[in-house]
Amino acid sequence: MTALLVLEDGRVFEGTPYGAEGETFGEMVFNTGMTGYQETLTDPSYHRQIVAMTAPHIGNTGVNEEDPESGRVWVSGYVVREPSRIPSNWRSTKTLDDYLRDQGVVGIAMRGTRALTRHLRERGAMRAGIFSGAAQAPLEELIERVRRSPGMEGADLAKEVSTAEPYVVAARGTKRFTVAAVDLGIKAMTPQRLAERGCEVHVLPASATADDVLALRPDGVFFSNGPGDPATADYAVAALRGVLDSGTPFFGICFGNQILGRALGLGTYKLRYGHRGVNQPVQDRRTGKVEISAHNHGFAVQAPLDGPFETPYGRAEVSHVNLNDGCVEGLRLLDRPAFSVQYHPEAAAGPHDAAYLFDEFCELMDRTKGEKGA
Repeated sequence: MTALLVLEDGRVFEGTPYGAEGETFGEMVFNTGMTGYQETLTDPSYHRQIVAMTAPHIGNTGVNEEDPESGRVWVSGYVVREPSRIPSNWRSTKTLDDYLRDQGVVGIAMRGTRALTRHLRERGAMRAGIFSGAAQAPLEELIERVRRSPGMEGADLAKEVSTAEPYVVAARGTKRFTVAAVDLGIKAMTPQRLAERGCEVHVLPASATADDVLALRPDGVFFSNGPGDPATADYAVAALRGVLDSGTPFFGICFGNQILGRALGLGTYKLRYGHRGVNQPVQDRRTGKVEISAHNHGFAVQAPLDGPFETPYGRAEVSHVNLNDGCVEGLRLLDRPAFSVQYHPEAAAGPHDAAYLFDEFCELMDRTKGEKGA
């Protein structure tokens, strides 16, 4: 039995069904990580995307109950080169193939993942579809159906992946801070990283207003990663402006970084093919240190790179840049307690170069509490 991966520009790849059979549509992207496939699959930021893994062997360690970043698989489709025939790991509970099939995720195994990646690097991310089993149809019809599927620009997806009800992640050990975390597509490891540092984390839906956030009287506010086009998330921008007005310390990652950019009056734009993987070099402009970091984003912030710039909340600066393409990887307010990064410091599958950012957030909350006390 064959399966087809069809791109909107007419390029077609043939392979065999992997996971569930049927059809699926999404933005075609690639992930360069050699590990962490289970975290990738369950990351809400991949909602409505078909993900191709560039590593040649996927599924070697099966899947387990400990590593998911959410309660379900969020990718709309999955592309691998060669699935593992026999998974081997002491924590494994089932094969990746069975896991995808159980969750209805349509995939394809094919030898052309390198050619696919090169194609996307030249042409950019684009809409795609995977078709197998009874979903087969004339090729011209499949291409047209792909072209009619929704794109990522203009897509408001954060509310689709966010928690419906607030919940609390308790601090580990002695409670030091109360953090209000707005879930725009939060990964499970993020509140755990905060809890490890004595933070009681109150996770709120994406629709939470500034009043909802500040009603918790938090020591700090966190905005998470998430899917979709940040230009559509006016509700999150309005909430963050209320937080900034209050002077409450703020930390954002990924989508949260883009929301901070918009709250400061900056624009966002779609990257040609995005950054997805665990090997992106980012430089801290304050120290010159280079971090190898985990990424998952297709949009970026437009901001001046040549020194501080004025915003409605005082001076700000670009704190981090990507050494591959020079795009903005972090923002910092100089006159208020707020900063953000475009990458993922929680990095459950590694690397952990950026874990210090959670410590900086705690130091910022501690310092602000001290100033208010004084």
